[in-house]
Amino acid sequence: MVDFGEGPPAGNPDGKCAIPEGARLEDTSDPDQVVGTGTPESCTAKAFIDAVAKGGVITFDCGPDPVTITLDRPAKVRNDANERVVIDGGGKVTLSGGGKTRILYMNTCDEDQVWTTSHCDNQDHPRLTVQNLTFVDADSRGEDEYDGGGAIWVRGGRFKVVNSRFFNNVCHDEGPDVGGAAIRALSQYQGLPVYVVNSTFGGAEGYGNVCANGGGISSIGVSWTIINSLFSHNRAIGNGGNPAQPGTPGGGSGGAIYNDGNTMTLSLCGTRIEHNRVNAFGSAIFFVSNNHDGTLRIEDSVIRDNEGGSWYVLPGISMHDDTKQIIENSVIE
Repeated sequence: MVDFGEGPPAGNPDGKCAIPEGARLEDTSDPDQVVGTGTPESCTAKAFIDAVAKGGVITFDCGPDPVTITLDRPAKVRNDANERVVIDGGGKVTLSGGGKTRILYMNTCDEDQVWTTSHCDNQDHPRLTVQNLTFVDADSRGEDEYDGGGAIWVRGGRFKVVNSRFFNNVCHDEGPDVGGAAIRALSQYQGLPVYVVNSTFGGAEGYGNVCANGGGISSIGVSWTIINSLFSHNRAIGNGGNPAQPGTPGGGSGGAIYNDGNTMTLSLCGTRIEHNRVNAFGSAIFFVSNNHDGTLRIEDSVIRDNEGGSWYVLPGISMHDDTKQIIENSVIE
């Protein structure tokens, strides 16, 4: 197990679910790029941003102690640089937005990052993995066109999170569909799921993430497989839901998780969701398939003590009652 030092650890310590091969740590034994030359001072924001633009397997050499790299602008994945982008902090690297900026951005449909196919919303690359990292103090409220995604905003290709932590990240305070204080994800290749494994969103009082919707994660039309992870003390602070009620700015749904779209699956195993709060719907989970198709699967998990909101089919979970539910060996209260 990676020792991250300060703050809640990565993942749910009670989570014992098996991890499928595609959701495991990526091999970083032969990196394409190393950020730093052995000292904390050498691990600069520019070095990290430049490494992400080049892609490939990225590791860090910042000395023996934990280090924080504070960014003044987002690191952006270039779609034409490398089909594989793996960022591994070794449990010692914290990436900070300094309360001013998003940390990481990938968008296969952003012409500025280079179009590489004629079907940017459904292409198999880049494949972005973040692992053994901590993301803190990101703030995407200054972003207008690609809003939400306080720490990470991803569209297209594939995305995976392993052994990582998200503390005190924020995105827009209001809006019916903006969300994802930690992560906003869209348009994954062939509808394959985003994997989130052994990761923590909040984890203790004073560490939670905050956005209009999706205090932890948010997506439209994206499936997720979340394994052995922890969501706690996150908040959805919008007001009025989606669509926004008259006289309101909208939002306030999905204290931990906000999923909207058609025919998607949210699969939780070995995951704990507690002490999250909302103003509108889904104090733990907002899972609304507009065509009522898709599946909510909860196995060996605990969902309890989430606060606020209404329209509950299950405690803390807002969804259409005719959308498929599979619940096994779990506590939901």
